Amino acid sequence: MTSTYYQLALMIAGIGLIVWATAVKKWNAFFALLIAALFVAIFSGMHLADIAASLKKGFGQTMEKIGLLILLGTTLGVILEKTGATVSMANAILRRVNEKNAPAAISIIGFIIGLPIFCDSGFIILNGLNHSLVRKSAYKMPVMAVALATSLYAVHCLVPPHPGITAAVGTAGADIGMVMLFGIALSIPAALFGYFWSIRRRKNMHSADNNLMHEEEIFPQLPSVTMSFLPVILPILLISLKSILLQTGIAGIDANSILLRIVSFSGEPVIALMAGIVSSLFLIGKTNKKEIGHWLNAGVEKAGTILAIIAAGGMFGEILMATGMGKNLGILLSGFSFGIFFPFLIAAILKTAQGSSTVAVITSASIVVPMLGDLGLQSSMGVTLSVLSMGAGSMVISHANDAYFWVISRFSQLDTSVTLRVYSMATLWMGALVQFFIWLLSLFLL
Repeated sequence: MTSTYYQLALMIAGIGLIVWATAVKKWNAFFALLIAALFVAIFSGMHLADIAASLKKGFGQTMEKIGLLILLGTTLGVILEKTGATVSMANAILRRVNEKNAPAAISIIGFIIGLPIFCDSGFIILNGLNHSLVRKSAYKMPVMAVALATSLYAVHCLVPPHPGITAAVGTAGADIGMVMLFGIALSIPAALFGYFWSIRRRKNMHSADNNLMHEEEIFPQLPSVTMSFLPVILPILLISLKSILLQTGIAGIDANSILLRIVSFSGEPVIALMAGIVSSLFLIGKTNKKEIGHWLNAGVEKAGTILAIIAAGGMFGEILMATGMGKNLGILLSGFSFGIFFPFLIAAILKTAQGSSTVAVITSASIVVPMLGDLGLQSSMGVTLSVLSMGAGSMVISHANDAYFWVISRFSQLDTSVTLRVYSMATLWMGALVQFFIWLLSLFLL
């Protein structure tokens, strides 16, 4: 057992190196993960000739699994932003609620728009609208900012094609359709908690004393509501339909039927996202047709950094597997009754320490996946819930080392202390709440 304890200490040191490099030295997470992988490989006694091969294998396999998903999902988000579809969706929801329900409206808007768009981008896009709602309603900015921030955050941490949870799906070999369905279901109570938390904590909160007000971007003509929602809803429906058909095995459908083949093809996440992008092209007006090339470039460029970090996480995970560390630690930890809480705890520690939800989930997947058998989570549903548990852990806790924290604070003109008290504490309870529901699901489904 001495070697296993040594491996545990080595893994902790590797994680500590990632945290130190990203949180203290502010290095790019790609290089932090790469250096940590080399550190673990060398000190675990791996043959030097095998290290480079393992790094390349981890990089390549990760890109094969989720590279296209991240690229396409990011590009879709850029098109929806640039065409004004996000504003059109937001206005449609606002027309159906009155002024006193402004926090609920911005929470719903954030939830829907957050499905294809990263939380920081979504918050910046909707910031002007949020300021307008503050002027038109009786609610102060802290309430509106936290309602919006938490709804975007809930979806970002739990629902593919967001990069962290998508990478975990690829690493664990989970069914992306099932993760998406359960992720959406679990993100609803998380977003609801964020909304009620913002309402409950609205007293004695003040925004910074300045006159900077951000206006929403003006579009000459907004696309129709139906066409704006279509690129968001279509991929979700296609992926979910395939997952439901394959999971339930609906009677009467021939396995070789044209219908099933079409559903299987269109429900592939890559194809579904392509369908979403194609449908989003109908949002482009005559005046913007020349911009489509720039928007596609912007989507690819935006995805580049994220892909590099995710690939580095794959390298780190491959090194852990190549050394046998995951299996040995799984045997060691199997004597403890962590079960479904183990993925949550690992992700929560990483998130709180280094700030990035994406890095937290990617690194957690590298550590947890080799241990799933020893944790009793090797079944299809066990893998699904484990991935979601890592997503829940990646919520806990967003504070000053998280870039999203500063997006919320600066764009909403909130004092740092207010953002910590209201938003950061909300993320702690949101993650715990989602994990509680995952634990309840595990009692019935595992």
